[in-house]
Amino acid sequence: MSQPLSNFVFLEAAWPDLYEPAREAELHVWSAPRLAALSSRIALENAIRWVYDNDSSLTIPYQDNLAALLHEASFRNLLGSNQFQGANYVRKLGNQAAHHKVSPTGPEAFDALRHLYGFLIFVAAAYSAERPSIRPFDEKLLPAAGAADTTQVQAQKLEADYLAQQDELARKTAQLAANAQQLAALQASLAAMQEVKAHNLANPIALPQAISEAETRRRYIDLLLREAGWDVTAPRVCEYEVTGMPLSTNPTGKGYCDYVLWDDNGKPLAVVEAKKTLAEPTKGRYQATLYANCLEQMTGQRPVIFYTNGFETFLLDDHPTTNYPPRQVAGFLTRDELRRMLLRRTSRHDLTQASISPAIAGRYYQAEAIRRVAVRFQTQMQRGALLVMATGSGKTRTAAALVDMLLKAGWVTRVLFLADRKALVRQAKNAFAEHLPSLSLVNITQEKEDSNSRMVFSTYPTMMNRIDGEVEEGATRFYGPGYFDLIIVDEAHRSVYQKYQAIFEYFDSLLIGLTATPLAQIDRNTYELFGLEDHQPTYAYELNQAVQDKYLVPPKALSVPLKFQRQGIKYNELSEAEKEEYEEEFRDEATGLVPDEIGSNALNAWLFNQSTVDEVLRFVLERGVKVQGGDKLGKTILFARSHRHAIFIEERFHKLFPHLGGGFVRVIDNYEDYAQALLDDFSDTEKAPQLAISVDMLDTGIDIPDVVNLVFFKAVRSSAKFWQMLGRGTRLRPDLFGPGQDKEYFVVFDFCENFEFFEARPEGLIASNQVPLSQQIFTARLTLAEVLRQPAYQADEAHQQLRRELLDTLHGQVAGLDLNSFAVRARLRYVEEFAGARARWDALTKVDVQNLENNLAPLAPVEGNDELARRFDLMVLNLMLALIQKSTRQQGYIERIANLGYNLNSQKTNVPAVLQQKDLLLQVQRKEYWQQVALPDLEALRQKLRDLMKFLDRDQQPVVYTHFADQLDATGVAEKDITGWGSTALESYYQRVARYIRDNQHHLTISRLRTNQPITVAELNELEHLIFDGHERGTVADLHQELGQQKSLGEFIRSLLGLDTNAAKEAFAGFLNGRILQPDQIYFVNSLIDYLAHNGTIDRKKLFESPFTEKHHQGVVGVFREEAQVRELFRIVDFVNQNALALA
Repeated sequence: MSQPLSNFVFLEAAWPDLYEPAREAELHVWSAPRLAALSSRIALENAIRWVYDNDSSLTIPYQDNLAALLHEASFRNLLGSNQFQGANYVRKLGNQAAHHKVSPTGPEAFDALRHLYGFLIFVAAAYSAERPSIRPFDEKLLPAAGAADTTQVQAQKLEADYLAQQDELARKTAQLAANAQQLAALQASLAAMQEVKAHNLANPIALPQAISEAETRRRYIDLLLREAGWDVTAPRVCEYEVTGMPLSTNPTGKGYCDYVLWDDNGKPLAVVEAKKTLAEPTKGRYQATLYANCLEQMTGQRPVIFYTNGFETFLLDDHPTTNYPPRQVAGFLTRDELRRMLLRRTSRHDLTQASISPAIAGRYYQAEAIRRVAVRFQTQMQRGALLVMATGSGKTRTAAALVDMLLKAGWVTRVLFLADRKALVRQAKNAFAEHLPSLSLVNITQEKEDSNSRMVFSTYPTMMNRIDGEVEEGATRFYGPGYFDLIIVDEAHRSVYQKYQAIFEYFDSLLIGLTATPLAQIDRNTYELFGLEDHQPTYAYELNQAVQDKYLVPPKALSVPLKFQRQGIKYNELSEAEKEEYEEEFRDEATGLVPDEIGSNALNAWLFNQSTVDEVLRFVLERGVKVQGGDKLGKTILFARSHRHAIFIEERFHKLFPHLGGGFVRVIDNYEDYAQALLDDFSDTEKAPQLAISVDMLDTGIDIPDVVNLVFFKAVRSSAKFWQMLGRGTRLRPDLFGPGQDKEYFVVFDFCENFEFFEARPEGLIASNQVPLSQQIFTARLTLAEVLRQPAYQADEAHQQLRRELLDTLHGQVAGLDLNSFAVRARLRYVEEFAGARARWDALTKVDVQNLENNLAPLAPVEGNDELARRFDLMVLNLMLALIQKSTRQQGYIERIANLGYNLNSQKTNVPAVLQQKDLLLQVQRKEYWQQVALPDLEALRQKLRDLMKFLDRDQQPVVYTHFADQLDATGVAEKDITGWGSTALESYYQRVARYIRDNQHHLTISRLRTNQPITVAELNELEHLIFDGHERGTVADLHQELGQQKSLGEFIRSLLGLDTNAAKEAFAGFLNGRILQPDQIYFVNSLIDYLAHNGTIDRKKLFESPFTEKHHQGVVGVFREEAQVRELFRIVDFVNQNALALA
C-alpha cells in the first residue's frame, strides 16, 4: 500500500471542506504556526457546523459562534471529555493566532493539529456510512520549517474571509429550508444519519490515541503554568540540568528539574517536580527539595518548591524565615507573586512586635484581638484565624487595623474582603476608605477590576464568577490562586462554608473570619475552616463583656404575650359577630366544614388580623423609648415577616396615628427602589422616618447608633441572624436625650416568643445541608443504576436498558464538565478517571460510587432552565428507588404525581403539549396504573411529563384580612436577661450538657435514639459515662436537679434533638397507608409527626391540647371518631416513647 501524503486523507473524498483547511494546517505547522493554528480552527468549525447540520439530536445554542456550539451540553456529552478539551484547545489557539500579537509556537500548532486529527477521526467514525480506514497520526508527513509565517494582519483577513463564506452558506441554507420539497428530503436525510450514528456508536472502532497519557498530564501542568503567565517553551524552563545531587542518587551528581521558573535577573523563583498521574504528588517532595538545594548552591537563591502529579499540586517554602508546612494549592503562582513570596523572607517584620494604629483600633480588646492573630500567624505558623466580636464592638475597624499592620509589616500586599450582600460590601469598603484613606480599594460588584488595587471587596457569588472569567480569549486568569495574600470573611458561619468552600480552597492566602455569633453557637464547620478546635476561636469579645466595659449598651428585652400569636385563633373563643366573619372566610366550599382553629403560624403569613397589628403598634408607641423630652418615639426598627406583612403594618399605622404624618413610618426592603436613600434618612437624627419596617434589609450590617427600639414581629430560628438583628441596637449614642444624657439601653419587643425559643435552644435551628437539586438528581441516578445491577434485575432487558441510559447520562455529564472551571480543577483526578471510556461505569466498586457521590455529584451541571422539570425528575427517580426498596415513602410520591396529573388535566388541556399527554395524565390518577407500573414505565412517564411542569400554576394561599379582637396581656409582659446568652463563660450547666450532646449527635447510641431504634441498658450506661464527666458536665443527678424532674437520659436527648423526621414518618406509615383517611385526619397525623420531630416524645394528654385541637376542639377523639383508630395512634405514640427508654 502506498504511503499517503496526508494524515487527513480519510476526509478528502467525503469531506473536502474539512480536508482542505486541515491539510493547510498540516503543511504549515512548522513553517507558519500562526497560519496552521488558524487553519486548524477553521477545519474544526467546519466540522462542528457539519455535525450540527446533520445530527438532529443536538440542541442548537442561542448563539451560533464556535464557542457556543462547542460548549452546548448535548454536543459536549456527545464528544466526551478528551475530545472536548482537545477541540477547545484548537479553538483557543486559533483565536490567539487571529487576535494576539504573539504568534503560537510550532509545538503549540503541532498540538492543535493532533487534537484536530483526533476530533476529525471521531466525526468520521461516528457519521460515515462506510467506516473509514484510519491510521495512527504520522508525524513524518509534516513538512519541515520553510517560508515565513503569516502575520497577524494576514491572519485576521483570512478569518474575515472565512466568516464571510459562512454567512453566505447560512443564507443559502435558509433558502433551501424554505422549499417544502427540499425540506422533506432534508428531514429524511437527517433521520437516516441518526441511524448511521446509532449503529456506529453502538459498534465503535478503535481510534488511535493522538496524544499519550504522559503528554496529556504534562499538558495539564503546562496549562496551569501558562495561566500563571509562564512560557514553558522559554529557554532553561524544562528539563533544566543541575549539579550537586547526592552521588547515591546519580554518580555524576547531576539531575534534571522538570521545570524551573526564572526571574528576569536569572535567579530561580520556583522549581516544579512532576510525577505520574497514579503517583501521590508527595513522592516528588524529596526530589524537588534536592533540586532546590542544587539551585540554591548554583545561584545563591533558594526557590519555592512545587510538586505535582497534574491533579494535585503542593507548595513548600522551606526557607528558615518562612518555613510553613507544605500545603495544597490550586495552581502555580505568577512571577510577581513568587517575587513577593521570596521578598517576604527578608523584608517582613515580626508581627508580635508590629505596631497597631491606635487611631483605628484604640480599644483594649481590639488591640488584643490583633495581637492574638499576630501570634497565630507568626508564632504558631497557622494560616487561619477567627475573631468573635459582638455587633457594634468594631469588627470592621479591627479588621482595618489588622490589614494596616499586615501591610506595614510586609506580610500582605493584596487583600480580599468577602460579604454575602452587596450592601455589606459597599459599607465595608466605605469603612476601610475612612480608616485607610491611602489604600487603593475596588468594589467589584460595582466597579471594574484594577490590578493596581491593593484591596478588593466582593460578594461570594461575584468572586466565584470572576475566578472563572477570562480577561480575553487566551489570556491568563485575572485572579490566580496566589493573587491575594489575605482573605477576610465577614460573618463567617456554616452557610458560607457550605456554599463557597471552593473559594477558600482555590486561593492560597491567610484567612481571617469575623463573626458576631456568640461563641457557644458557632458550629464545628466554621472552626474547621480556620483550622481551629471546636469552641476555641482566636479571640472572643462578647456582648456581656462589651456591656460590662461600657462599649455597648445592653438590651432591655420584653417578651410580650399576644394571644393569637401564641395560641392561634380559636372559633369557640370568638364573639358571635366574629364567628360569622370566621365562617365566611374559612368555610370549605366543597364540604361546608369550618376549622376549629387557625394556627398561629398562619398569622402574618397569609392571614393578616387588624387587631393583632394594632395592639403591637399601640404597645410599641406607648412603651418604646422616646426622644425629644419624651414627645417622640426614638428610632425604631420593626422586623416584619414579609413584604405584604410590612405593607399591612404601614397601612395600619397610618390609620391609627394619622397625626404623626406620612413620613413617620416607612417600609425599607428590596421592593423599594430608593431603599438606600430611605436608609440614609433613617440614619439621620434630624430626618424621618422614625419607624423603619424591615424585611431582611435592616437585619444585618446596618450601623445606626440612634436606634433605641427593636420590634420582633416575626419568628427567628437562626442563632446567627438573631444576634445580628439584636446588634442593631447595641451601639453607643452620646447625648441622644440631650447634653450629657447618653443612650444607656435599648428596648427589644418580642411578640413571637423568640426569647423563649433561644432560651431553650441557644444554638437555634441548625439547617441541614442544602444539597443542590442537580447533585441530588446525579446521586439518585447513580443509586438507581447500582440497584439495577443486582442479580434480580440482570435478566430483564428493559431494566438493563434503563440502567444503560442512566449511566450514559451520568457519564455524559462528567465528560462534559468544563476543565477550565476552578471548581472542576479541584476534582480533576476524579473527572479524568470517569470521563474517559463509558465502559468504566459498568462495574463500579463501592469506592468508585463513594468518589462519584462525594467528588463529582457536587459538580453535576444544571440540566436546562426549568427548575420544575428538574424537581419532577428527582421525584420520579425517588419513586423508582422507593418501589425497589419497598419503602413506605412510595405512596407519597404516587399521590403527588397523581395530583400533578389531575391539575394538568383539569386546568391546562388548552395547552397543546398537555392535551397530547391527556391519556397518560388520566392513567396516573388511577390505582390500577400504579398496581402494575414498572421502572421503565416510570422513566417513559418522566420523559413525557417533565416538560409539562412549567404549565402548572404555582400554589398560592389566598391572603385573608380579618378583624378579630386580639388580646395583649400587659400584666404578662416578662423582662428577659439575654445579655449573657451564648457566652461560654456564663453557660449554664444545662447548656453545657446540651451542647456536648448536640456536638456528638452522630454517636451510635444517640443516633439510635434519634432514629427511633431500641437501645439496651448497657448502651445507655455507656452513653451516660461518656456525657457526664463529673466536672464540667457533672452527673445524672446534677441533670435531674437542674431539670427539676426525673426525666431519663434518653428522653432528655430526644427533647434536645427531636426525632428524625423520616423515622417519625416510618412509625406512622402503616397507619397512613393501611386505611382511607379524611383530609383532617391526615393533617392531624402529619402534625403529630412534626411535633415528634421537634420534641422527640409526646404525652398522650397532649393529643387533647393545642396544636392538636386545630381541626376539632376535642383533639384526637374529635378528629378520629373510630375508637380503634385512636387506640392505634396511642399504641404508636407509646412505641415511639418507649424507644427513648432502655430495654430491660
